[in-house]
Amino acid sequence: MSLYTTPLQFGYFFSLLMWILFIIRGYREQRLSDKLLGWIMFILATELQDYTFGFAGINILWNELNGFPRGLQLLFGPVVYFYFRAQVNRQFHFEKGHLWHFLPYTFAFFYELIPFLQGPEAVESLRSSTHFMVLGYANRILMLASFIYYLSRCMIIYKRYRKWSLNQFSNTELINFNWFRNFLYAMIFWLLFREIMNIFDMIMDLDFYQDWWWNLALVVVVVYIGLAGYEQSQPAKINFQNTSPLGEEKLDPKLSEPATSTGDPTEVDEEKSAIANKLRKLMEEDKLYIQADLSLHELAQHLKVNTVQLSATINQAFNQNFNDFVNSLRIEEFIRLYREDVNKRFTLLSIALDSGFNSKATFNRAFKKIKGASPKEYLDAPNSI
Repeated sequence: MSLYTTPLQFGYFFSLLMWILFIIRGYREQRLSDKLLGWIMFILATELQDYTFGFAGINILWNELNGFPRGLQLLFGPVVYFYFRAQVNRQFHFEKGHLWHFLPYTFAFFYELIPFLQGPEAVESLRSSTHFMVLGYANRILMLASFIYYLSRCMIIYKRYRKWSLNQFSNTELINFNWFRNFLYAMIFWLLFREIMNIFDMIMDLDFYQDWWWNLALVVVVVYIGLAGYEQSQPAKINFQNTSPLGEEKLDPKLSEPATSTGDPTEVDEEKSAIANKLRKLMEEDKLYIQADLSLHELAQHLKVNTVQLSATINQAFNQNFNDFVNSLRIEEFIRLYREDVNKRFTLLSIALDSGFNSKATFNRAFKKIKGASPKEYLDAPNSI
């Protein structure tokens, strides 16, 4: 044990442990996203493997397994990409059309595997050839292109999904947006740090102890990804699948942005006006907005309309997305309950929870957005009550 070996060994075995835990939970709960996140942890473990074994004095990778294709970098981008797709859509599954994403890795794997199976002489012959050096540079360029392409696709999914979800969920904390964002930032940080260290290595010919730093950065990343990823929940009915023929998520702008309107149902077409009137009556009589987990799908079932019709109605008739529409009703309910609590027996948070909000942070954020002031500022203002 030493300063160099202990952190790497911890990160390596932690990654393998989380790989097993994610795979088990994925099969137990039939959650593809967990299985894919498990394989992400496995790939990150293989990134730590060389230096973890090297500093521990274990030479099997360079002796008995010399030449075996153990690099999984070309799998990293596709697996992360499909993890994002599975995380925002519980119905997502692999199809034959997805196989092309894994062709670069498949080619690289068999390119190295065949000489390895032929013996050490074939491995040395391959490594001393000119085309091996050329393909090595090409492989590095391909890896960087893969990282950039797939992480950018994930960022697009994240942004489109976040916009889409505002028209689907009254409680967007069911899916932690911070997790998507932080996951991408952690991956980008590690990859950039590693490439910077590789550049310094080429210029300054760093030794293994100096290269150790980017492995330490990876240990920090895998611990965060493992712990934070395992805590993420995923509603059973989440189904973001607005896709183009290329399998890239696209969002209908008519459903993602509220239309210009004064909130008067008579300004829209007759069908949406009728739905809007039914919606007003339902909310006044049944107060469904008090349900913290109310979704567009559930509300559409109550009104006996489809979600597309309901979403368009809320956007056009009330000039709000679904999330803001429900939160505005909750805020009015909060103000009403606050006014009735003449003896101030209850805290603002307890009243907010009774109004349908699920947390203090969500309540404060929604109140500030809709009323333009914090709850305390608004309630303390003259003529607010």
